Amino acid sequence: MLDRLLTSILTRADTGARYLVTFGAAAMVCVVSAQVVMRYVFNNSFDWADEVSRIAFVWTIFLAIPLGIRDGTHVGIELLVKRFPVPLRSLLARVTNGLAALMMVVVLWTSIVVALATWSERLGALNLTSSVFFFPVILGALHASLHLTQMALFPSEPTTAEPRT
Repeated sequence: MLDRLLTSILTRADTGARYLVTFGAAAMVCVVSAQVVMRYVFNNSFDWADEVSRIAFVWTIFLAIPLGIRDGTHVGIELLVKRFPVPLRSLLARVTNGLAALMMVVVLWTSIVVALATWSERLGALNLTSSVFFFPVILGALHASLHLTQMALFPSEPTTAEPRT
């Protein structure tokens, strides 16, 4: 029951994250391209372009992290672990996923504390709180912790085949 609920929540979160990551990447490309044209063709620039592209970059990166966790595409060093028997590998994966989920909860909590502490600070060219940089960290840490929790509690069936290198 909990597995189905978590899967349902994560499916929706993954879909939303994918759309936001795509939008963020597109925003970066558009804003930076427009800024280059403005600078080199019209000898002028947008005051807000650097901040908007930086915000889009941070949002894109931190919202994409949980998608990489889900797909297993983050860098991992398996030189020793891949030599272990499958049951031990499975146990180690569950333990490390659980520890990583706890670490993401610490990141989540710390990001909330820092976002609240910097709420009154404003960005230079935009009338936004500087905490806008912490929102994707908060969302990404929550999303990642849910994926890692699911992987720790309900691991996929281990294979007897050689793991990816």
